[in-house]
Amino acid sequence: MFPSKNIFGEALVPCSEEPLTGFYRNGCCDSGSGDHGKHMVCVIMTDEFLRFSKSRGNDLSTPIPEYGFPGLKAGDKWCLCVLRWREAYDAGMAPLVDLEATHEESLNYVNIEMLLEYAYKSQDKV
Repeated sequence: MFPSKNIFGEALVPCSEEPLTGFYRNGCCDSGSGDHGKHMVCVIMTDEFLRFSKSRGNDLSTPIPEYGFPGLKAGDKWCLCVLRWREAYDAGMAPLVDLEATHEESLNYVNIEMLLEYAYKSQDKV
């Protein structure tokens, strides 16, 4: 297996270890053939996005202990399904994106300009 790369073709940096994210729960937005949701976009949660996602049938704020899911809150970083991010983008509700932690394969579903528009900068408030 080759090391994963981000949208800039560089080594994929971790998204979050607290809470532990990624399809493989390795802290990175790695993806593979078993990841049918394509959990490739490292986002910074906002209350607005969490409400939007819940309204679309994907409640990310409620803990599910039996699956080791802590529930997310504003400020948490998480590997989000690229098509959910695209849906939020189209609705004007997309959360900010950590570009260095976003998998390069996400560019098969969204263009880089979209991601750059929502690039997280450390001085941003969430």
